Amino acid sequence: MPIVRPRLTDYYGIPASQADVDFAIPFLDEDIPLHVDPFLLWRSPSLQDNALHTQVVQAFNNLGKLQERNAEEAESLLIGLSECDEIGLGNSHTRTGRRIGRDKAQDVLSLFKSVPAYASAGFAHFEEIQFYVDSIGADRISDICCNFIKSFLIDYTIDQCLRLGITTSSIDVPVYEYKTSRIVAERVALPLDPESRRPIILVPKRWLRYQPFLNFDDYYTSFHKPEDKAPNRAQVLNYNRHNYGAVRSYVEKKELERNNCSSDPLFTQIPITSARASLKAIRQLSSGTKDANDKKYEKEAGRLLASLLYPQLDFAAAQSRTEDGVLIRDLIFYNTKTNSLLQDLWDNYGSRQIVFELKNVREIERDHINQLNRYLSDNFGRFGILLTRNPLKAAMMRNTTQLWSGQRKCIVAITDDDLELMVNLFDGKQRDPIDVMNKKYVEFLRACPS
Repeated sequence: MPIVRPRLTDYYGIPASQADVDFAIPFLDEDIPLHVDPFLLWRSPSLQDNALHTQVVQAFNNLGKLQERNAEEAESLLIGLSECDEIGLGNSHTRTGRRIGRDKAQDVLSLFKSVPAYASAGFAHFEEIQFYVDSIGADRISDICCNFIKSFLIDYTIDQCLRLGITTSSIDVPVYEYKTSRIVAERVALPLDPESRRPIILVPKRWLRYQPFLNFDDYYTSFHKPEDKAPNRAQVLNYNRHNYGAVRSYVEKKELERNNCSSDPLFTQIPITSARASLKAIRQLSSGTKDANDKKYEKEAGRLLASLLYPQLDFAAAQSRTEDGVLIRDLIFYNTKTNSLLQDLWDNYGSRQIVFELKNVREIERDHINQLNRYLSDNFGRFGILLTRNPLKAAMMRNTTQLWSGQRKCIVAITDDDLELMVNLFDGKQRDPIDVMNKKYVEFLRACPS
């Protein structure tokens, strides 16, 4: 069954929420816009993470030793380590990236000769390469790190799949071998992308950040504060090659600030003050499209619902569609089956995802209901929500109950008053805001003919 922005767990019918699993749930058709930060391994209280960081640094420094014996082999190895498609992290919309070229590999490996400190002692944090070589950033740092610890990540993935019941298949995967300092093919059991049949490797959430803790932009701001004639990136990179002390001072400063380094969450709820501000903004909006009020309504309602319904519902996407010349805005949520309501929607309406149609109108009309009705098909199941300003009139309520009687489709309306009740529950923390959605569903069923 095709769904919007499918995730690995959705394909295998596992209704796990992101909050309930240890790893970042991968999308099947795009990357997760986060990266593995080696600094998180270094500053972790876990001895296992510390050991993995030591492994990564030693393996990277071995490239310098290999270069002395066989420069071409070292370059080829670094090129092979520069992309890790199985991980699915970064900014690609296809889960497929590009390796660095030989010239870039030579630039990186040259640091073992041109910077005396690295020539004698190697790197303590290999992500320092971004301070000397252009076009080396979060994506590349993450991929190189993941390739060095891929063997561990494979074992981690197998364990998580066994825990959740995710199907795996035997497939050859390129893995860095520490004994030989080579990339070799290893036959392992991993989950596969259902279309491309390419392997998928899972990554712990605790290692992920949007930017490495050591990053060029932060370094530039700290040590090269913009002036009237601020140096450009190329000038700073060249300066660093001849002034290792500046880089070392920055790294030592960041090491002292290690307690400030934490993983970035895949989703963060807005604070209650922001939730109340969004509710107030919605309340003050006039219905209709004048002054772009429909767009303002969509923006505020979208950010509000994504937080109010978390973690029971993971936000999937906001999308627009056109039917009969009318632009309709939808919010799509993954159904995690984490309570009795969501289980019922999954079992009785086939709702693997739940769609909210946003209508900033004074009154819901028959056309609005019919539009959502046509949308409720195999993609989303037979349950949908009209998010609108006021309760349905009696005639429109009869329209929805007739749809239930004839087609077993359920369309529930959530209003401004309902949103306010959800925000109050969000603030009180005694009950979940999704209970309001359950209340409206029960009221709808009571209104349906027996």
